[in-house]
Amino acid sequence: MFADNHGEHDHYVQVHCELRYGLVPALQALGSFDSWFFHDAGDDLEEWARGLSERAAWTTIRTLKPAQIRVYKELV
Repeated sequence: MFADNHGEHDHYVQVHCELRYGLVPALQALGSFDSWFFHDAGDDLEEWARGLSERAAWTTIRTLKPAQIRVYKELV
């Protein structure tokens, strides 16, 4: 979250990290998953990241090479 000169909420910056793969049946079987983290919600960033890295899906994903990695941000 970014604040204005008076300390009031101004806007958020949403950061995306996309790992893009070809059409791989093993990945299609995993389905979809989204996870969000908000600094001002009282959650611990390292705990959130650890939870992502411990997901069983990484057993499959680690064996594959992404065709593209895309990191970008947008104001929300």
